[in-house]
Amino acid sequence: MGAKIGNRLEPEMELQMLVSAVNQEVLTLAEKMNIETEAVVINQCESFSYDEYRHKGHRVRCYSLKERGVGLSRNTALMRADGDICIFADEDIVYDTGYAKKVEKEFQERKDADLILFNVKVAPARRTYWNEKEKRIRWYNYGRYPAYSIAARRSALHSANVSFSLLFGGGAIYSNGEDSLFLRDCLKAGLRIYASPVVIGEEIERKSTWFYGYNEKFFKDRGVLYRYLYGRVAIPFSLRFLLAHKKEMCKEIGWKQAYKWMREGVRGL
Repeated sequence: MGAKIGNRLEPEMELQMLVSAVNQEVLTLAEKMNIETEAVVINQCESFSYDEYRHKGHRVRCYSLKERGVGLSRNTALMRADGDICIFADEDIVYDTGYAKKVEKEFQERKDADLILFNVKVAPARRTYWNEKEKRIRWYNYGRYPAYSIAARRSALHSANVSFSLLFGGGAIYSNGEDSLFLRDCLKAGLRIYASPVVIGEEIERKSTWFYGYNEKFFKDRGVLYRYLYGRVAIPFSLRFLLAHKKEMCKEIGWKQAYKWMREGVRGL
């Protein structure tokens, strides 16, 4: 049975979690994450296997693959998705009971939304965004959102032919940024993106798989990312980024050295 909107009965959407995991016990992962919808789990590990089971009445399909790269993991899940709404997820997020109804309600109320970015609670040191109110996402404010904030209409993603970069993110050549590039590509393809203040889960703090401090690699990788994101204005955006975060990121090396490394990344040095 669907949701009633006005005098009309809206068909119920099928939500599906697309979970990126590394070396996890897939048969207990849905319970650990409190998943309450269909799910596709991509578990990057040291073997190849397929498992399928039901959790809370929903099918969970698990692919264990001997490979690395979070962009590759998310693309692999998206290629196997068949739900109406796909929620990109990480293994270390525990979802709130009732999150599926919250997500469905937001999409029912925002008919023109192709993607909606939801709040997920994280430790203050890791927080890059928090939606206080609903807003439209444009070219100037898309860069702060992680992939695990994204819920999207599968048909819109497939029609736009968008995917995650294999160059950026955990397990790739460059540290992070695959999520920003993905949202940029969605915007370039004409998809409509909104931010929602609705909270759907909480990240369980763990050791990062890619962050080893604010060092040379961090800033050079950030410079490379900005070259892809901003093109000719990458260097001014690099300076803006450093000035905004210098108290946190430049305590040991100084913002001028960090800026030099970012410029080298932008220029491909």
